[in-house]
Amino acid sequence: GIESQLKSALAPSQLNGIDASLVNTVRPSSEAVVSDFNANDSDGSLWVAHGGQISVYDWNMSHTATVRTHLDYITSVKRVRPEIAAVCSLSGWGLHLYNMANGSRVDSFEWVDPTDVRIYKARVHAIADSEDSIYASYECQHGENCVLRIDKSAMKISSEIGRMMGNSAKNMVPRKLAFLSEMGILVGSSVTSGAFGYSGYIRIWDPRTREVVWETNEPGSGRSSRFGDSFADVAVDYDRMSLFKLCSKSGDLGVADLRKLSDDPWVYLKEKNLSMRNVGGNGSGNFVICCYRKQAFVGREGELEVWSRTVADEDEGTASEESYRRNYVDKAEDSERGIIKKIEGG
Repeated sequence: GIESQLKSALAPSQLNGIDASLVNTVRPSSEAVVSDFNANDSDGSLWVAHGGQISVYDWNMSHTATVRTHLDYITSVKRVRPEIAAVCSLSGWGLHLYNMANGSRVDSFEWVDPTDVRIYKARVHAIADSEDSIYASYECQHGENCVLRIDKSAMKISSEIGRMMGNSAKNMVPRKLAFLSEMGILVGSSVTSGAFGYSGYIRIWDPRTREVVWETNEPGSGRSSRFGDSFADVAVDYDRMSLFKLCSKSGDLGVADLRKLSDDPWVYLKEKNLSMRNVGGNGSGNFVICCYRKQAFVGREGELEVWSRTVADEDEGTASEESYRRNYVDKAEDSERGIIKKIEGG
């Protein structure tokens, strides 16, 4: 019984972005370019995909296992059970489950439709899971896409959600998936960028009825006040039941209450500190956002910042323009390490 005592004694305090600092850097020994990772809040472990391999690091960031998959390059990895990893690759097709204890592939799932010959070799773009299901977004070569729900107990595909043609930005495959168990909804989003700027959508499904319960498209619906300032990234705050989006031109951060959605539900946060109000708001470059422990972590190119609630506003149910404050997480030299591509909390 000493391990639990040791872990509690050595574990740091809960992550506070205002006081965060660099603790460790993980570099896999082989194929060291990390393509994706999954931080687990349950036990503090980190599952890292690099090349066609998956490496597991425990709560102390010590390497515990590495499994070689049949894929040459893994684009997404998700821990769906204590020893099971769900992996996919945009250079291959299907969703594959690997046992990290013995390195074996235990199952795989492909999207098939006997009535439509176009449905074959569908690639998986995003993975999410709940207590009893796995959700994966599939896309065929011609753009046909959907989200498949996989039953964890039976290990079979149980339903098909949100099938689309994929011939426009509003019908592209979801690049992000999130399941909120408290509300029983599945949130999917997709963002594309090009010469004419950003465009994308946020769509919420009820997996039980497989119907869309709310959606917004940018540019498009609900953008009367900020038309042309489409979002560059979207994240879900599980603790506050909120949606966050990062605007592509202004760099502003918008928040919407998932329990009070409307045509235009966004509240755009305003920086209280006048000297920082225009910092990082040029809207250019690579944007990433992640919500963790009632905080919103934002990556702008190589800079990492955090938006957190003030103590006075902590108990308020709804967010206002000045209910969050912004601080930089890293130092000036940390921003020179490179562009931030993904953020996760655990």
